[in-house]
Formats: sequence, C-alpha cells, structure tokens
Amino acid sequence: MKRVLIAPGPLRDIEHAFAPTLTAAGLHFEYPVREGFAFGAILTEKELLAQVPGCAAVLAGGEPYTPSTLATLAAAGLKVIARAGVGYDAVNLEAATENGIAVCFAPGTNQEAVAEHAFAMILGMLREVRSQDIAIRAGKWPRKAVSFARTTTLGIVGLGRIGKAMATRANAFGMNVIAAEIAPDIGFCETHKVELVPFEELLARADVVTLHVPKTPLTRNMIRKETLALMKPSAIVVNTSRGGVVHEADLYDALKTNRIAGAGLDVFEKEPLAGSPLCELDNVLLTAHTAGVDKKSREDMALVAAQGIAKLLSGEWPADWVVNPEVKDKFFAR
Repeated sequence: MKRVLIAPGPLRDIEHAFAPTLTAAGLHFEYPVREGFAFGAILTEKELLAQVPGCAAVLAGGEPYTPSTLATLAAAGLKVIARAGVGYDAVNLEAATENGIAVCFAPGTNQEAVAEHAFAMILGMLREVRSQDIAIRAGKWPRKAVSFARTTTLGIVGLGRIGKAMATRANAFGMNVIAAEIAPDIGFCETHKVELVPFEELLARADVVTLHVPKTPLTRNMIRKETLALMKPSAIVVNTSRGGVVHEADLYDALKTNRIAGAGLDVFEKEPLAGSPLCELDNVLLTAHTAGVDKKSREDMALVAAQGIAKLLSGEWPADWVVNPEVKDKFFAR
C-alpha cells in the first residue's frame, strides 16, 4: 500500500476532510513522527528528510523542498507533492521536474477566504477599529468621524481568482474599482465595472491598494520607496498575497513619516514576524498569514490536495492542478 505523509500539523484536526479520499484510493496516510524532533507548524528540511522517504506523496504545507532535498526524496520513492493551498513558492519546481516529481496545488479553494480577510483589514483600518478598541480599554472614549469605503477607489493589483473576489465585494460596498492585470478577463471587467489601468496610475488614484499577485522576480518588492511615493498620503495598502512583494523597510519609513496613511499585512518577508519595527507602529494592522486559511477553506484545500494525490498515483493527470506540467513524461516513466 502506497504511503502519504500529511505534513501540516493543523490537518490532524480535520482528518474527515481528506482521509476518505485517500483511503478510497487505497492509500495509507500518516503523520510525522514527533519523537526526537522539535516539530513546529512547518517541518524543516532535516525533518522532511527523516519523515518522507518511503512515501509516494506528501500532502504538503509550507515546508521547504530544496533541490538537494527533492533529489534525495525522489530517490527514496517520492512522486507527488500536493500543496494544501494555492501557493507553491516553497517548492523548487525546476528541481521537482528534474527528479520526476509532480507538484500540485488547490486552485479555487481559498479566494473567498482571502477576500473576506482583506476586506476585514480594509474596513478595520478605515473605521479605525484597532485604535478605538485600544483607547476604550485604556478608559478613553474616542468618538469621532472616521473614514469610509463607499465612493472611494479600490485599486486591485492582480485580477485573478482572489482579485475578482475583491472586485465583487467592492461593488457591494459601493466602491469604484480599478485594477492592474497583465492578462485581464475583459468580460469580467465589463460585468463588474472594473477599470483596467497601468500599475503606476493605479497607485496614484487608489484610496486603497490591495495586492493579489504571486511572488515572482517581476513582483518582488513591487511596493517599495519609488512606488510608495506615487500613492496618496491618505491611502492604505493591504498585502494578503506573499511576503517579499512589499519591501518592508521602505513601507516602515512611509508609515513612520505618514507618507501613506496605513497598511494591513498578513504576509511577511520572514515568518513568523518577530522583532520587526512594523510592530511599533499604530497605523499598521498585522495578522499571522491567516487570510487564506479559515475553517472552510482549510478543509477545501486539504480535500483538493488529497484528490490530486489520488488521481496522480492512480495514473490520472489532473492538468489544471499540476503546476509543473513539463514533468508529465518523466513522472509516468518512474
């Protein structure tokens, strides 16, 4: 019986979401053995090398799959890495392909969760929820007029699944929506009154900038000193995409000097966030990379990841889920 390692610790609590799919496919699943290891939420490279050999697949979290690790695991029988999520930047795709390992993700499972979280951040900052809560707990009564969402302009950077979910919510809140997207869905934009504009124009016009792009060489540090300088002093920026899309030191300077009004950050260059000067600022709202992981999306992502494993190990090829399609011939030759 082929073995599947369930790497993310939190998935132990929702076994009902993925276990039936794996067992129905004749697969045996197991969790990392903790004895002798200081396991956290994310396995280290050392822990992967100790736990994965002998497994045909990993239902993966954010653990690091480096070239050397992938070569070792492939030699030990690993064929599939299925991310219980939509990001896969922790996996070296080139090395996975070279070693015949198919890498899957779980598209269409968490865009609603991310959009809800991003909007919670936007409304929380506009309505000054955090500062009011802190003041009231200190015995004050900070009753005053606050900012609003309706009639303001939301600038969406990246109009994929999550960006589209943001647009529909912005419509409901009566916001004007502009977007920067390299491969736009024109029909969607027409239906939902989304105006497509260049990135620089979006920064200059938006009252709220929300980022929904993958981390690539093109998007790395796209929010930095030069681009922050294009934004309104009254604007806020929200990042629920990936750490590294925002240059944190430049953002800190912009927030500290009131060059922009505020920021909502769910992802960071280094996680967990510790000792960052951003934590000292009152005009930033911070969450712990939780935007895409609510109770429903977590189950949906685990299920799709399990389905991807089951399909691949049974000889099917779920093309829409495999992020390194060029591995196909080598995968089936193993």
